[in-house]
Amino acid sequence: MEVIETKIEGLKIIRPNIYKDNRGYFFESYSQKKFEELVCDTVFIQDNESSSKYGVLRGLHYQKPPFAQAKLVRVIKGEVLDIAVDIRKNSITYGKHFAVELSDKNRLQIYIPHGFAHGFIALSKEVICQYKCDNYYSPDHAEGIKWNDEQLNINWKLPNEDIILSEKDELNPPFSQL
Repeated sequence: MEVIETKIEGLKIIRPNIYKDNRGYFFESYSQKKFEELVCDTVFIQDNESSSKYGVLRGLHYQKPPFAQAKLVRVIKGEVLDIAVDIRKNSITYGKHFAVELSDKNRLQIYIPHGFAHGFIALSKEVICQYKCDNYYSPDHAEGIKWNDEQLNINWKLPNEDIILSEKDELNPPFSQL
């Protein structure tokens, strides 16, 4: 497993070792021991999976303390543009975002620590996304940021008319109201 540092502290890309032969492939998608050695000391307690069709944008989501969540995100089918926004007020990269394409071809994963808003958009016809969380979902602590906030200036790689949002995500406030 290779851990790739990003320009935003704590945010990491993980490239698993993939073993291919005439039967197909094998890779270890997660090892608590290796994760603690190479990334950080955390314990994931909840696994989530979502299915999305082309153009579905989920986000930008986060949970307020004491239910903030760190996430380990991967795609098992299709391709997404994954976005993490630094919302740590004392961070030198506060308000900056990082984008990475995750797919069933590149098998990359992204580790998103506490203090980030997260979202992704489905770039392929069908997407299955899985992610681990280190805290339970709490509806009373769930928040969001407007996906097309001018201050964040995120390029979602799709025309606005192709983007599909949930009713809840359509109502997310701008970043300035964080």
